[in-house]
Amino acid sequence: MDQNNNKLFVGGISWDTNDESLKAFFSKVGEVVDAIIVKDKRTGKSKGFGFVTMSSEEEATKALETLNNQELDGRTLRVARALPPKQREQRA
Repeated sequence: MDQNNNKLFVGGISWDTNDESLKAFFSKVGEVVDAIIVKDKRTGKSKGFGFVTMSSEEEATKALETLNNQELDGRTLRVARALPPKQREQRA
């Protein structure tokens, strides 16, 4: 099973949101394997984006379609398929 197809990028995350509340939000549409908000290494503060891994590609698609542009903790989330690191470098 290729988990890259199950991994979603989530942008626009509120500073009030934590890993647990992000996981709970995505759990409304399917089984969440992992939910991580990226934090600044020096300050420990959220960078405003993170990644959610769903249990299947179908659930990831459902989460993408259902939760993109939805509000969590006062911020509108942007949900997209996460790109593998090599593709991110090429796009930059």
